[in-house]
Formats: sequence, structure tokens, C-alpha cells
Amino acid sequence: MTTASQPLDNCPFNAPTDDTTAAMATLTADIPACREDLVQLLQPLIRQEGFQSTAVDGVHVVSSIYGCQRNPMIYEPGIFIVAQGRKIGYLGENRYHYDPGNYLVQTLPLPFECETFASPQMPMMGLAVLIDPVMLSELVAQMGYSHHPEQADVEPMASVPMNASMHQAVLRLLQTLNDPLEARVLGSARVREVLYEVLRGPCSGALLQLLRQQGNFSRIVHVLSYLHRHYNQPLEIEQLAREANMSLSTFHLHFKNVTCSSPLQYLKRIRLLKARQLIMQGENNVSTAAMEVGYESPSQFSREYKRYFGAAPRSERVGA
Repeated sequence: MTTASQPLDNCPFNAPTDDTTAAMATLTADIPACREDLVQLLQPLIRQEGFQSTAVDGVHVVSSIYGCQRNPMIYEPGIFIVAQGRKIGYLGENRYHYDPGNYLVQTLPLPFECETFASPQMPMMGLAVLIDPVMLSELVAQMGYSHHPEQADVEPMASVPMNASMHQAVLRLLQTLNDPLEARVLGSARVREVLYEVLRGPCSGALLQLLRQQGNFSRIVHVLSYLHRHYNQPLEIEQLAREANMSLSTFHLHFKNVTCSSPLQYLKRIRLLKARQLIMQGENNVSTAAMEVGYESPSQFSREYKRYFGAAPRSERVGA
């Protein structure tokens, strides 16, 4: 599965609320409020709110001085490390905490909801490392994981405790990002080290399934890749089931097990998230954005957009 060069995170930033402050206070004593060594290395790299590219391909820094209410979004497959502040991801009935004590691993580009806890006094700062399938394949072969049996139950998202070896790998990556020569010469090796640490952890099974050509999880991965390439074209569920080489009922079952949504819901969310990106970047008006992502009816698009995001598309246009 290919990865995009930029995570799609169009969360509107809102001033912190009393609920945000209270939620931040629930951080337990065994989770640090911040990783000071990581924060010191992140600060020189941060130039603006949101995701920003770095000198190393596939690596982004992310920051916010404001809390963000629970909001639909999508990340490309990657590892998301928070050095200060806190985020909660919601997928189906599951919650995924990523904070200075835990990092998030997402192996599939699934629409989910995200909540950010931050303030001007304690901005959220973090790092996103996209998963390069070629690098992943090389590491899996070198680590001898290629012939491991398929696991029956793997999750496309997981919150993983930040252990000492992963912390050191992230620290070395950030040190490299702060040195242009090191970034050019050693950047890929530092990313490889971070991915190696993730493969040694509890998410190895989900990462391995990305590379397999057989099994139900792998078939759904194939369909998701197909769907992300053709989301703006007319798609029938029967067509997607054929891509998975499954019966319609079996396809529905396994698709929902992996994505926590039906195929039609997933397709609708992808189209709406892509349209939102176009609208908020000011690249298209509402009608053009609707057509770009595969809607034939602008009025239907506006209704579904407002239902999903809680705001009319016109209100989110730049300069509106």
C-alpha cells in the first residue's frame, strides 16, 4: 500500500475549554507530562500549527497551542509520537491514547475521530513517521519475520507504551532532523531504526499483514488500497467484493471487522474528508470539490458534509 506525502489532519483548532483542562488533569502519575529532551529538539523544527514537513521524506512534526474537539480525520499509515500534550483517537467503540507515555501505530488509512488536548502554556508537540512499505519489507526479511504465521486478530490502530529503546530511537531521529547534513546522510537510517523498534513491539502482527498476499486482513488491505485510488469514481460493493475475492456477505463481515464501518460508510467518509481538504485549502468551491471527490449532486454532498462535520461546507472555505 502506498502512502501519501502528507497526513490529512484538518482539525479546526478551538480555544481550550474547562473540559480540556479537566481531561489533561487525568494524566496518571506514571505518564510524564512531557518528554523534555524530545520537546527541546522539536521546538526549533516547528514553524506553524498542524503538520509540517521536515528534511527527511515521510517525517513530519506536528504542533498545536489549542485544544481540538473530537473531529473526523484520516492519517496515512504511520507512527505518531507525542512529546507534550495529548491526543485521543476514536475508532468504533475503541479509544487510543497517544501522549508522552504512549505512541500510536496506524497500519491502515482509516477515517477516525481525534481529540487534542493542548494549551498555549503546554502546546501539543509531536512527530509523525509514515510507514514506507519498501523499508518495512526489507526490515521484515532481515528480522526473519517473513515466514511467521498469519495472526487471526490484528488491529489497524494501536496505542503502544513508549519504552526506553523506542524513546532513544525517536531522540536520535530528532537530533538528526536538527542537523541538515545528518538529515541528508542518516535520515533514512534513523527512520529505519524507529520502524525496527515498532516491529519489535505488539504491533508487529498488523505490520506483517500489510506485506502478506493471502488471508482475510490482507484482502481487505488490498481493497482499501484500491478504494483510495478510485474513491472519486463510481464504485459498487459487488465490485469491491470481487477485488477481495470474497462473497458479498463475507466481504461485509471482514471489512467491518477491520475498519469499524461498512464499505459504503467508509467510501462516503473518504470522499468527505478529501473534499474538506480541498475546501479548507481554498483550492475549490463547494460544487467543484463535490464533483472532484465523486458526488453527482452538490445538495446531497452539502447535506452529508454537514451531518459528518457539523458545519456547512461553505462555512469552512478560506475567507468565508
